[in-house]
Amino acid sequence: MRGPVAELRAFARAALVTPVPRDHTESDAAFRRRRVVALVTLVIGAVLLTLALRVEPGDDLFYVLTLALAVVWAVGAFASGPLHLGRAHTRAGAGLVRPVVQSLSLGAALLVVFLVGGFVVARVPALGDPVRALLDHARLGSLALVAVITAVNGVAEELYFRGALYAAVGRRHAVLVTTAVYALTTAGAGIPLLVLAAAALGLLTGLQRRVTGGVLGPIITHLTWSLGMLFLLPVVLSTGA
Repeated sequence: MRGPVAELRAFARAALVTPVPRDHTESDAAFRRRRVVALVTLVIGAVLLTLALRVEPGDDLFYVLTLALAVVWAVGAFASGPLHLGRAHTRAGAGLVRPVVQSLSLGAALLVVFLVGGFVVARVPALGDPVRALLDHARLGSLALVAVITAVNGVAEELYFRGALYAAVGRRHAVLVTTAVYALTTAGAGIPLLVLAAAALGLLTGLQRRVTGGVLGPIITHLTWSLGMLFLLPVVLSTGA
């Protein structure tokens, strides 16, 4: 029977290190088309995201722009070419499965890290105040609607960034490139911690995409983290203030 450290190593190896065998090769023409669609989608999406994050809390325009953004990411992703759900190794090495439990665990672990960091952020106004302003969209608006939008955008972002864009980059440096691009798209909001969060989430989901060959794992991880942050981070910030 393996100890906790060995189990953790086996989990990390299965979830983030060892790719599953697959063949997603496409023709040169299809690859070029995917790159063009991905680039156009990125430009439109980055502009919409910057506009959405600069809307004042309580303004209904925020809902319109964020839903439009989700449509752009999703349509661009599916228009770029085939997307795959992906499979992962089990911790015991018994075969390939859909990466559901692994992704829930990774999303929860990242959530815990950021919630712990939230206690530190709460004590530094220069860091905490911009985050509180962003969360005011839920406090001053409809929390239920913001939760739905958060979930819909989380799925759409993964379809695009870990689906279409990842495939458009090619097999070399896809994790680093998609992580950097994902983080930079949030820079227009002027919130440094949002860029850091996007980089951390992008790296984790990028590694999942490399291992599983699909978007299911990244989607589950993203939703676990983002919805957890939406509901729990305000509590942490108010407690730590």
